[in-house]
Parts: sequence; structure tokens; C-alpha cells
Amino acid sequence: QVQLVESGGGSVQPGGSLRLSCAASGFTFSDYAMGWVRQAPGKGPEWISIINIGGSRTRYADSVKDRFTISRDNAKNTLYLQLNSLKPEDTALYYCTRHATYWNTRSDFRGQGTQVTVSA
Repeated sequence: QVQLVESGGGSVQPGGSLRLSCAASGFTFSDYAMGWVRQAPGKGPEWISIINIGGSRTRYADSVKDRFTISRDNAKNTLYLQLNSLKPEDTALYYCTRHATYWNTRSDFRGQGTQVTVSA
């Protein structure tokens, strides 16, 4: 069955960095655009980034642009999100998502999430 397993979350100070990973299985990873969404406590999901099937095109939410970088390794069936210059407002549960197309930010599957906490 389809599985997306996130890892790499943790607690960091403001200004710090983390690298999230998402291991995909149960489907042909290179056939799908992939992305990340996050959900902070008491708030709804926030789309933050998407990457096309070959990894040549990316888009970001304004809230993370120039700080976060999405990438993928199709040979390893793995999606990544590099988080730099972290702020307290980046604290959230981060989910890996699968998308039918690069232009569709609505996902058809997501993982269980990995927690990112940013505090002094």
C-alpha cells in the first residue's frame, strides 16, 4: 500500500536548520509531483511547497520562500525539505504529500508527519 514516512524533525533554536526526509513506497514515486504541508497547533493545514516529477520545478508559499528548499531523489524514492533560518512561527507538524500534477496543490495522500519545534 502507499506509504509516506517522514523523519528529521526536532527542536531547534530560532535561526537554526533542519532537513526533513520522506521515504515513499507502494507506488511509482517518479510518476508523482510531491510536496509538503504543515499544520501548527490550533490552525488549519498550510501548503508550503511542491516539486515536479523530475525535480526541475519548485514552488513555495511566501511564508517559507528563500528559507526552505524542496528536493527529491527518484532513485531513492525520497523527498526532502531543507529548513533554514527557522522562526518560532515555523513550529508545526510537517507532512509529506503526493500530488497528481505539479499544478495541483491539493494532495491525494499524505504521511503521518514529523514535528518541528522552534524555540529559544
